Amino acid sequence: MKKLILTILSFLLLASWSFADTYVNGYYRKDGTYVQGHYRSSQNNTKSDNYSTKGNYNPYTGKNGTVDPYSSSSSGSSYGSYGNSNKKKSGYR
Repeated sequence: MKKLILTILSFLLLASWSFADTYVNGYYRKDGTYVQGHYRSSQNNTKSDNYSTKGNYNPYTGKNGTVDPYSSSSSGSSYGSYGNSNKKKSGYR
C-alpha cells in the first residue's frame, strides 16, 4: 500500500512539473484594446511544445494547435518574440 501511495505521489509531482503553465494577466494595448488574462505554456527555447503548434492540444480552450513551427511563415507573427532572446521584450510584463 505504501508503494502505491509513493508511486501516485511521484507521478503527481512529475506531472505538475512537466506541465508547468504560466498565467498571463490581462493588460491594455497601446491602442486601448484590452487583452484578457490567459494561460500559456511556460517559456523555453523551442516552438514545438506551444499550445498553438500543430499536434498539440490546449486544455484551457479545447482547441488543437494549427501553427507549423517549421514553416518559414511561422518565424514571425504567430509566435512573436516568444523564446527569442535577441529581440527586445515588450514593456507590458
